[in-house]
Amino acid sequence: YIHTPEKESHAEAARKRFAFEEIFSLQVSRAIERAANDTQDSFPIQDAAHATERFLSTLPHRPTGAQQRAVAEIIADFERRHPMARLLEGDVGSGKTLVAAACAYAVVTSRPPNRQSGTLQVAYMAPTEILAQQHFQSFIEYFKDLPINIALITGSGAKKFPSKVSRDKATDISRAQLLKCVGSGEIAMVVGTHALIQKSVKFQHLALAIVDEQHRFGTRQRRALAHKGDTAPHFLSMTATPIPRTLALTIYGDLDISVLDELPPGRAKITTKIVKPDARAACYENVRAELQKGRQAYVICPRIDEPDPAKWNAVQAKSVKAEAARLQKDIFPEYEVGLLHGSMTPKEKDAVMRDFTAGTIHILTATSVVEVGVNVPNATVILIEGAERFGLAQLHQLRGRVMRSSHPPLCFLLPETKSEISMKRLKALEASSDGFKLAESDLEMRGAGDLYGMKQWGVTDIGMEALKNPKLIAAARDEAHALVARDQSLSKFPALRSRVESTSAEMHAE
Repeated sequence: YIHTPEKESHAEAARKRFAFEEIFSLQVSRAIERAANDTQDSFPIQDAAHATERFLSTLPHRPTGAQQRAVAEIIADFERRHPMARLLEGDVGSGKTLVAAACAYAVVTSRPPNRQSGTLQVAYMAPTEILAQQHFQSFIEYFKDLPINIALITGSGAKKFPSKVSRDKATDISRAQLLKCVGSGEIAMVVGTHALIQKSVKFQHLALAIVDEQHRFGTRQRRALAHKGDTAPHFLSMTATPIPRTLALTIYGDLDISVLDELPPGRAKITTKIVKPDARAACYENVRAELQKGRQAYVICPRIDEPDPAKWNAVQAKSVKAEAARLQKDIFPEYEVGLLHGSMTPKEKDAVMRDFTAGTIHILTATSVVEVGVNVPNATVILIEGAERFGLAQLHQLRGRVMRSSHPPLCFLLPETKSEISMKRLKALEASSDGFKLAESDLEMRGAGDLYGMKQWGVTDIGMEALKNPKLIAAARDEAHALVARDQSLSKFPALRSRVESTSAEMHAE
């Protein structure tokens, strides 16, 4: 039928058949991972519902309905014998950190089995040092009235809260000392980067591992977070990249999914505008007006250095270094312009972010290194140079940097080219501030392969098409789970087992 169809319905049926097979093998791979997870034991979290209720009642604002629902789903997982495996998906500013804090609170106020003292432990892993530092400060704020120790571990050093000298401050601590305190259970919560999964970091009673913005954090790495294989930690993965439901059910078939689809009250609606070349001066005046009100701004550029004129194929895009110098000298000489990019050392990045957070830097010129989670509520305007060079989900993340307060935020898109596809994507961003709608339209325009790097997994165009078919995804998922429940090792299906093994290898190689 697929090679020589006699009529259109034959070709259609054949395409569906092959699409189902591809999605089915992905789902079987995920179902096997989930079944392996569900054979392990986890630490019981005592009285988690009351603990989270107590924590939420201390907050100045009532959590949204979506946050309460997500917390309830996680607590239900805590009450099961096997470890949680859940993805928390929420749009920019929807309050994922609060959900993580409420659940972490339940864990760090819970005793290890058969112990009269000490608490269970939580590990929180962030993708960058800037973000790890920021979450460390957030958790200090949330837990400062609890008699527990919180630590930060990154490639550039370690910190502990509270300090023995001053109860309301964090202090630098040697890495060796920190590892000893984590191993003995003295530190209840550890925030860090990938430094957390090194062999030298051993926990006494790790009960919950939270991973922020890690789109695939493999099973082996999850186990690396546990001290011993006999008790596996509950696992919560979080992403602020809204993912179309069909895609989420395929990529994350081994995880249950919680969605935060409400924003906390008081957040102002963002205005997004595409700026034509002749309107650049007016755009700068808008930025100046915000700065005069005491607000701050971001300017995002696609590259760090100027393109090398000797290289004929160098990307001709604005560089963050040259743009920062130009803005400081020619456009905003009366304001302080800062610079942030991936080639800077962690100490340099921290110093810049501290100055920006404190307000001594008025305009932060940066690459997309600020895309994820950076939180400066006083920043209300963002200019994105070469906007067409960024994906739609990434642009939405970038403008999320100024959607952090009740001040009306502005986002200006400054494209360098006017290709029809680029402008169509930018117009979609201009028209909507709903990340889930944008993810759906990006899936329509670019396809799942471009959107989430699935082309690297060897999924064919037919498989990609299937990702727009919710019924087919649901059927493949149900069949996969039913089959794995009967025969987890696929001993009766050697051809399927061979295909699933190669699918698994491809999906975990990234």
